Amino acid sequence: MSKILIRGAKVLGGEVQDVLIDGETVAAVGTGLSDEGARVIDAAGQILLPGLVDLHTHLREPGREDSETVLTGTRAAARGGYTSVFAMANTFPVADTAGVVEQVWRLGREHGYCDVQPIGAVTVGLEGKQLAELGAMHDSAAGVTVFSDDGKCVDDAVIMRRALEYVKAFGGVVAQHAQEPRLTEGAQMNEGIVSAELGLGGWPAVAEESIIARDVLLAEHVGSRVHICHLSTAGSVEIVRWAKSRGIDVTAEVTPHHLLLTDELVRSYNPVYKVNPPLRTEADVMALREALADGTIDIVATDHAPHPHEDKDCEWAAAAMGMVGLETALSVVQHTMVDSGLMNWADVADRMSVKPARIGGAEDHGRPVSAGEPANLTLLDPAYRGPVNPAGFASRSRNTPYEGRELPGRVTHTFLRGRATVVDGKLA
Repeated sequence: MSKILIRGAKVLGGEVQDVLIDGETVAAVGTGLSDEGARVIDAAGQILLPGLVDLHTHLREPGREDSETVLTGTRAAARGGYTSVFAMANTFPVADTAGVVEQVWRLGREHGYCDVQPIGAVTVGLEGKQLAELGAMHDSAAGVTVFSDDGKCVDDAVIMRRALEYVKAFGGVVAQHAQEPRLTEGAQMNEGIVSAELGLGGWPAVAEESIIARDVLLAEHVGSRVHICHLSTAGSVEIVRWAKSRGIDVTAEVTPHHLLLTDELVRSYNPVYKVNPPLRTEADVMALREALADGTIDIVATDHAPHPHEDKDCEWAAAAMGMVGLETALSVVQHTMVDSGLMNWADVADRMSVKPARIGGAEDHGRPVSAGEPANLTLLDPAYRGPVNPAGFASRSRNTPYEGRELPGRVTHTFLRGRATVVDGKLA
């Protein structure tokens, strides 16, 4: 494998340095580096980060290849600066056996754009009645460590307790989709002034917060790890903050869209804004931003949820929930957190690479940019400004809320173990 010299990048947004990649590793970091045999990338003005890690991606394969495949999803991930993604279990068939998780894992290895770590279902068929083969999935070639019924909540407290007890034996984590089902029957959007004016079924904050409160107490009771998916309310932040102050082993994520968009957008009745959990109020958005900045919320995760045109371009009530996010996440985080002064680029590396890798156990990712480390790297131009054009997405789906919206930042290069998967903003 040829050598690559990245010249003049701001490593984690700090000091300007050169980075020499030799094979699969970072060979040297310093100033004035040279190597006659290396391909040189002029990175003046650009930011170099460890490759991004997404703990919450829907790749849809097997079963919904009309929405996304492992190939198209990992290409989208590479375009967004990701070198590792965790694929949710709500596929068809559900990833609740060693066979299915190994299939997804092998497809990721074959395509080579991004490491794919499958997430195993907590319960058989995501039905919430019987624990899935957690041990067999962990012992499989895929080595599953994260389990989730995402899309559905593990609402039975006994099942949730048993899952937490089971994964504790091998250091796993249960990632909960916090949605009390009875409180969200018929819900279409955030419960509040806008839902009342539009006459749409309200999705109360307490439906999320009550499950989080229960689960952090369960995690404390059994001494296990719980991860809360896509926090969306200020109340959820306060519960997680309280749990951490108590010493409970809880981590939490927020999506880029919950850092930027509010329920006021639903007034358009455009189903592109229909998402689970729903877009909340401006006060919730501000609370989420502050919690991400102060570390109460550990990570940013995309909840990349691709859907074909026919599942989103329809009346609001019939539309599927979710939006794509892999190719715009870093730009939204720059816009909401960096350009606003709430976080610096080292914080971004921490929330979008280091901590998600640590939570999921992706040992070769989220590593320091230093000699001897795996060359999983992302290079971006923070000065770029331009409108989002979904026609150019690598994802198979186009259900983005940002079409035509000007966002900052552009990933110019992504390296997976020293191999460029993106060069000058295009797939290699």
